[in-house]
Amino acid sequence: MTDILHLILIGFALLALLGVVLEEVIHVNKAKVTLFLGTLSWILLFIFPEGEMGVEKVEQGLSESISEIAELWLFLVAAMTFVAYLNKKGMIQNLIYLLLPSQISERMLLVLTGLFCFVFSSIADNITATLVSSALILSLNLDAKKTLRFAALVVFAVNSGGVALITGDVTTLMIFLSGHVGVVQLLYLSLPALIGVLALTLMLSQGLSGHVVIEKKMTPIRRVDMVIGLVFLSTIVATITFNALFHIPPMLTFLTGLSVMFLVSRFFDDDIEQDPILEYIRVIEFETLLFFLGILLLVGMLKEIDVLSSIVSLYQLMPPIAANYLMGVLSAGIDNVPLTAAVLKSGIEMSTREWMQLTYAVGVGGSLLVIGSAAGIVMMSKVSELTFGRYVRFMLPLLIAYTVGYGGAHLVGVWLL
Repeated sequence: MTDILHLILIGFALLALLGVVLEEVIHVNKAKVTLFLGTLSWILLFIFPEGEMGVEKVEQGLSESISEIAELWLFLVAAMTFVAYLNKKGMIQNLIYLLLPSQISERMLLVLTGLFCFVFSSIADNITATLVSSALILSLNLDAKKTLRFAALVVFAVNSGGVALITGDVTTLMIFLSGHVGVVQLLYLSLPALIGVLALTLMLSQGLSGHVVIEKKMTPIRRVDMVIGLVFLSTIVATITFNALFHIPPMLTFLTGLSVMFLVSRFFDDDIEQDPILEYIRVIEFETLLFFLGILLLVGMLKEIDVLSSIVSLYQLMPPIAANYLMGVLSAGIDNVPLTAAVLKSGIEMSTREWMQLTYAVGVGGSLLVIGSAAGIVMMSKVSELTFGRYVRFMLPLLIAYTVGYGGAHLVGVWLL
């Protein structure tokens, strides 16, 4: 019965992926499909437990999954509320108007977008960077095809930007804490990561020959909006600092920043009936949150039935340089956190250079599919033109850029270690 149950649960995961891929065909929202199959999977695990301790094991696994999901949910609620407020008040558009000229070529705009996302995600988390970057893209009013190019670049650049810092990506932090790589070795990865972003930018810029005229209509900014903008920036800095020094979860720092935002609004007497500050929580994309919930429940289920652990057997079939590359590709369909945890717990022995390869692979490989990273899922929720099928059209340039960056990570390890 156990083998049959595992096959059924794996089938659920594949069916959920199929539901996301065929969303435009079946006209069923991806959040509904993943949430249904994710919850049903865990119900079946409770009904058909393995052995006498089966129920307790399932309960513990579900508690761990719910804890991770809750932390992500609360972080997203705080970050999305900040961005929704700043976007509604015109502060993001004003910033773009200040930084960009009145007229710029589409190619140069693509380059600047990639560099901005890469740098910003290295000092902020990838979800916040994606939210800000998506608002930037939408404010440019490009046509659908060009918007998709910019969106694909943002997802790849955001994931690449955080790969070299322990505060930039959870998997980077996990590998660092395991003692396999040091801070200096991680910083070396910033160069190949940037080269990968530039390679993708070059490929996506083909066919772009026009110019973008930016109509600079500055929105009047009130004093309270400026203060809340500063609170947002301070929250980002505090998140990085507190996490590095005291291991405080980013969720907790962002919720604190959100509460300060509410208090500031009240202090300035801005929280009035015509524009209540709490309304900005209600306008965030709860579809994105439900999609995250369904996906992470399915990933937790795969972890519970040891599917992820069996993937580690790749290291017995091929050399680490090839296995690490494939782990990055697999992270496009499987959450990179449990995938990385499975490798770390397996006791595989690799050199520092090979652990650097894995760090780049699991940090950037999720960009290959739009559902492979938090950045992709958030971007899909913000840009209506972006769907699973349309993102797949960029698979070849994304794979080439990933391969270029991975090759760079290998060479950096050879030269410097």
